[in-house]
Amino acid sequence: MNYPIILKPKIELGIVPTHLRFIGGLVPDDAGKLPRNAEGEILVVAGVRELVKKSPVRFSCVQVSLFPGTLTEELNLMVPGLKELGLDVDFVLMVGGVNPMNPEDEDGVVGQLLPLLKSAVQHGARHVSSTSIEEWMSSEQPRTGADYVAAMEQNAKLHVRAYQEAGLEGSSVQSWNIEFLRPGEFKTFTSLQRGWECIHAINEKLGRPFFKILVDSAHCGDSGVSLAENQALVTQIAAANELGVFHASAKTTRGCLSSDDGWTGGMLAAMAGTGALKHVYVEMFDHQDDTLEALRQLEPGFGIDTTDGRSYTEVVADGLGDVARRLNNLATRGIL
Repeated sequence: MNYPIILKPKIELGIVPTHLRFIGGLVPDDAGKLPRNAEGEILVVAGVRELVKKSPVRFSCVQVSLFPGTLTEELNLMVPGLKELGLDVDFVLMVGGVNPMNPEDEDGVVGQLLPLLKSAVQHGARHVSSTSIEEWMSSEQPRTGADYVAAMEQNAKLHVRAYQEAGLEGSSVQSWNIEFLRPGEFKTFTSLQRGWECIHAINEKLGRPFFKILVDSAHCGDSGVSLAENQALVTQIAAANELGVFHASAKTTRGCLSSDDGWTGGMLAAMAGTGALKHVYVEMFDHQDDTLEALRQLEPGFGIDTTDGRSYTEVVADGLGDVARRLNNLATRGIL
């Protein structure tokens, strides 16, 4: 296939296919089977294939959300289907209904993480990602002082245990990238600084920088911390060898990158300038996804339609083209 844009730098460009929706696209049913299209094909494989055809640039990797309870047989169909498209397949581990900061929930969190980590190893994933340092949209109050330190210590204990019990040492998995979320989605680890402090605590307990901070331009933009402060912090994180993958995603709307008010370009340039940028993923969400109603209630801007008459596949394809041009120009300017 001929693409009008050729990616110049040695950066792996990919997608997180959340534009296909969680319910009806990514979340398995009660029997552990993944959603299918009308032809009976696993929907995420069909959706990514359509994007491969529409994208103006060849992308090389995909990060698929992986939920507890998904049947092994389903993954044995999905992963090869994506690899047949010429893509490396990595995973975002989805954990819910438990609080990683609460020692009483440790077994529950590890119990959800272990089969997901083992599936990642089985399928040769190079890195995994998660938001497994805090419960999503919980009613808990923000932790400060001694409670904040205790939350980091418990996360370190939990994640090192999961690392060890899943047999990640010497496996295909080269890093575990952990993401902080915007205020409201999380209550405590709501900024790049706080997310990094937690990752650093985990690595201190493990004894090496295996865990990395996932930098999502949307969450940086919605964290209440300035662009300049986030950019400066990225340099410090890279120097500590704790900088992970980058998600190119629009703040507030989580839709078309034209709505991000410069955060994607600003954070991408800062990441590139560290010399540690290796993986860039375009990530968008369907503004009508039933799974994300709570997020629309939290932030009405999340429910804005930014497609401007396009399908979400077309919006993500445009995002891939936009990010590829940015990466090419960063290379041309000697930053990459």
